[in-house]
Amino acid sequence: MANLPNKTITAVFELQRLLLQIINQAAELEFTILQQFGETEATIAELDEIQNVKERAISYYTRLYRLLLQLFQSQPIADSATLDLLTRSLTQTQAIANAGQASLLEIKRNWNLQ
Repeated sequence: MANLPNKTITAVFELQRLLLQIINQAAELEFTILQQFGETEATIAELDEIQNVKERAISYYTRLYRLLLQLFQSQPIADSATLDLLTRSLTQTQAIANAGQASLLEIKRNWNLQ
């Protein structure tokens, strides 16, 4: 197994937890909008945005999972290209998570669902 710093492993797990929270919040918001307002011309754009937020969160969650697993299966040391990819992915994932949270918050505000 390739040894990674605990700080890196913790960062991956914290981001994965955040992505799961975003997926859950998006699903909850989608359900609420559908229940209260239905799928109408007025809601379709927000429902599409919610779906996009969920899909991006799932994609980045999966990416982190696969990279971490690949790194831990590496012998005797992890490939530097994979380590670099993990580092870039952590930065990108944080940006995606921040954007997803902002999108969901904006949609809640638009529909007075705070």
